Formats: sequence, C-alpha cells, structure tokens
Amino acid sequence: MKRAPVNKIIPFSNVDGPGNRTSVFFQGCPFDCLFCHNPETIHLCCDCGACVDQCPAKALRRDAEGRVAWDSGLCVQCDACIRRCPHDASPKIRWMTVEEVLGEIRRSAPYIGGVTTSGGECTLRNDFLIELFTEVQKLGKTCLIDSNGSFDFEADPRVLAVCDGVMLDVKAVSPAWNDWLISYPRDQVLKNLDYLLEAGKLQEVRTVIFPDRDAENETTVRYVAERIGDRCDYKIIRYRPYGVRERCQKVLGEYETDAAYAQRFADLAQSLGAGRAFVV
Repeated sequence: MKRAPVNKIIPFSNVDGPGNRTSVFFQGCPFDCLFCHNPETIHLCCDCGACVDQCPAKALRRDAEGRVAWDSGLCVQCDACIRRCPHDASPKIRWMTVEEVLGEIRRSAPYIGGVTTSGGECTLRNDFLIELFTEVQKLGKTCLIDSNGSFDFEADPRVLAVCDGVMLDVKAVSPAWNDWLISYPRDQVLKNLDYLLEAGKLQEVRTVIFPDRDAENETTVRYVAERIGDRCDYKIIRYRPYGVRERCQKVLGEYETDAAYAQRFADLAQSLGAGRAFVV
C-alpha cells in the first residue's frame, strides 16, 4: 500500500489554482532555494530530537524505537519545533495512504472545484499522485500540480494523463543567478516549460522578483514571456522576506519588493506578448 509524507492539507484555498481548492502539501524537495518560504518542507525528519524538549504542549516524544513521534491531538501549532529544527524538516508529518488523503478531500468535495498538490515538491511522489488523481477525477474534480520543475514530465507521461494542469516555477534563467539562488540545475525546469506548453498543460508560470536585481529579473521574465505568450497566466511575484530563513534576509534583504518595481517586469512581459502577466 502506497504511503506518502504529507506536511499538511488545506481544505479550502483560493491561491493554489483557480477557484476554491483543497491543497495537499507533500514533504521533501530537491531544491534548496535561498528564499524558500517553507524550508521545513525540504527534508524528512532525521529524528535528531532537537525539537522534543522545545515543544510547550508536550506533543513530541521519543517512541520505543527512538524516533520522534508527534501527537496531533496535543499540538497547538505554535511551530516551536520548526523554528528549532537544524535540518529544514518538520516532525509534524503524516505518512498517509491515498485513501486517507481522499478521506479528507471528500469532506471538502461539495465546496471545491478541484485538488492541488504542492510541497516541498509533490512530484517526488509521482506514483502516489497518479493513484490519487485517478480517484479525485472520479469525484468530478480537477487535478493541478504545483511544481518547481525538477520532475521530467516528458519521461513519465502517466502523470499528465491524469493531471489537468501544472503551475510551474521558473525562478531563474541566468546560469550564475540560478546556481546562487536555487542550488539546483535549471535545465530540466526550462525543458518542462516548453514541454508543458506544447502539451497544453501549463496552467501558470510564477517568477519571484527581487529588489535591485534588474538584470537577473529581466533575463528570467524576458525568457518566459517570449515563450508563453497568451497561452497561460504569468504571475510576477513580489519577494517578501516573511517566513524565509535568516540567512536569506541577510543576503537578499529584509524588505519586500516594491509594487511599482514588480510592475515594471509585468509590463515588460506584456510588451513581449505575455498578455496574462500580472503582479501578486
């Protein structure tokens, strides 16, 4: 029976695709983005135990095998464990079956248009996604993937066969900027951009705009806009320092991207044919 590490399930979300959706966040990500807003989803818990004594609600303990065990009934969601973790992980993970995830989706089903899987990086669990999406479609709901682009969608067509669309991050195009910002090769992301466009499965592209990074921002926006045209939405996202790691604030700054500055790049995208570009 397949199980996957689920970080959290949000029953109702209006920011993870069109309309009202249930969002399922999986644990684990191959990227190490400098500006990651949920770094606790990057790695699986290694049971170091640094978080156990930090929990004010006593919701964490060592089990008989010495692993860190989480009691969701006692947890008050203060995130003290996440702030203490030295490994970009979380002890608050549920290893769930497809049927267990579906059980939570069914409770929201009358009020949602579909399901979005995210992370971390949900495509690390592509076999689980295929089984989950197959069942979700039987409920008459759409299935979207929120992806960093590390997964080779062309190599495994089974995923797109049961998926209605992909929301793709294109974080950086300049090789030097990408290597510094992401610490992961960009080639697969750019390959996916073209492949998903041609497959008619690209729901939207997202690029974060950083303060005072004119050349790097423009290179990425220009590359994306010239390819996507009016075929999908292009979200120009203002960098916000809230929730990112301390080292990110030291390198990229403590202030969010000015709205007018971000709008410059949305205007650039529109001038290059990406008429559905907008700032968020």
